[in-house]
Amino acid sequence: MNVPLTPIRFLYRARDQFGRKVGIVDEPLSWTYQQYYERCVQLANLLLSWNLKPSSRVAFLSYNTHYLLEAYYGVLLAQGIFIPLNIRLNPSDFRFILNDCQAEFLFFHPDFLPTIKHILPDLPGVRKFISLEPCAETDWVETDHCDILLSKESKELAFDVLAVDENATAELFYTSGTTDQPKGVMLTHRNLYLHALETAIAVEAKETDVRLHTIPLFHVNGWGTPQFLTCVGGRHVMLKKFSPEEVLQQIERQKVSVFSLVPSMATALLNYKNLKKYNVSSVKKIFLGGSTIEPYLVQTMEDAFQCQCLGGYGLTETSPVLTLATPKSYLELDEENQYQIKATTGYPIPGVDLKIVDDSNNELPWNGKSIGEIVVRGDMVMKGYWQRPEETRQAFKGGWFHTGDMAKISTDGYLLIVDRKKDIIVSGGENISSLELEKTLQIHQSVSECAVIAVPDKRWGEIPKALVVMKPGKHLNEDELLDHCRKYLAPFKVPASINFLDSLPRGGTGKVLKQELRKKY
Repeated sequence: MNVPLTPIRFLYRARDQFGRKVGIVDEPLSWTYQQYYERCVQLANLLLSWNLKPSSRVAFLSYNTHYLLEAYYGVLLAQGIFIPLNIRLNPSDFRFILNDCQAEFLFFHPDFLPTIKHILPDLPGVRKFISLEPCAETDWVETDHCDILLSKESKELAFDVLAVDENATAELFYTSGTTDQPKGVMLTHRNLYLHALETAIAVEAKETDVRLHTIPLFHVNGWGTPQFLTCVGGRHVMLKKFSPEEVLQQIERQKVSVFSLVPSMATALLNYKNLKKYNVSSVKKIFLGGSTIEPYLVQTMEDAFQCQCLGGYGLTETSPVLTLATPKSYLELDEENQYQIKATTGYPIPGVDLKIVDDSNNELPWNGKSIGEIVVRGDMVMKGYWQRPEETRQAFKGGWFHTGDMAKISTDGYLLIVDRKKDIIVSGGENISSLELEKTLQIHQSVSECAVIAVPDKRWGEIPKALVVMKPGKHLNEDELLDHCRKYLAPFKVPASINFLDSLPRGGTGKVLKQELRKKY
């Protein structure tokens, strides 16, 4: 028997097996899985009452709230395509995305009313604008906000899961964009279903998990949590905005057992002055991803929270999880090497085929030295880029998806990312890793954060330039920091110049947007 692979089946399972359990907490409110299912159905019925056609696009502009979590299933139940928008984008980005995908409905948090109003004349295809919470605007926004609209809809839906096309696009995520405009990543029902099962195995997800949504749900499929955590019946705890204090309060109040962080979030938690005042004994596992991780950070997090801390890796185009840095038991590693392993990019989760290749697409050996581009294939790899057939073709050349990340693989199969392919600085024929330079800068006690980019040079083609943010109260000049670099780096790798900034531009999860820095310099 073949039953279509769709994440909607996870919603039905949660309703049937965990219906009386509190599955979603969005303080001060909470819902059982039965109630969550009913709200998802009501959202579907609302969209259908507005004559939503199959594969029509429905966008949400929201913080991490229960509304956004409900959309992951409600839009799919209405046979639409769900588009979560990155709240940190600018008005021109929203204008481009909503027109590019031809979204018909836009649900938004009232905080973003001024932004939408600014681009309203340029959104002819959006049929309805719906505020998630009470909103003063009535001229162009639906008179009733989302809860009132849902309350009028039936909690029952005649839906046949067997009618789902598992290869149809279910979600459309727009990348932050290394090109001039964001690209829409098409994730199918099949992608999401199999990614959830494979990730659930890899992270050992279980019904007793209480997961705090520290990572924005609009970012790379919420790292898969809307699907795999619902599948196993774990508890979703929503976090509207990241702040160390709010995270620690939620951990203590909700007895959170697992959450994910990017390194900048982890650092913020560790540096929070009142960290030790909170009871964090419920935490069992923390996942780190989004950029390179230092072994010291893993060790410090494990010491602070007395739990397991692991690195991982994924992309928007892969639903997203590809690897997890779980130590392999047979390696019998000492404590220091355990931290080294946990800070790597990890090894592939079930369902992922992965290798590194050179510029001619030849596979490179697993010797811990050879550096090549990571290419992958598997159940979770996207269908393609929305309305961009040529870019899709380029991404899948040779039958594998090309990630654009450069890495080496150890003899034991652990992946270690060296740099983004576009971030490798080729100066006078020599390859320079921007990550290596950034790590060197960050070990200086006065440096808070930094980014290294390539800038044009008449003699060498391009040379490395560092952009540095100092720690509060610290003072340092360019010559002093360059002397620091010369102690650790070969002469050709030392940055040619250093600029000091108040802050670095960041994307939706705190990741530094190097393309913005390149535009400026």
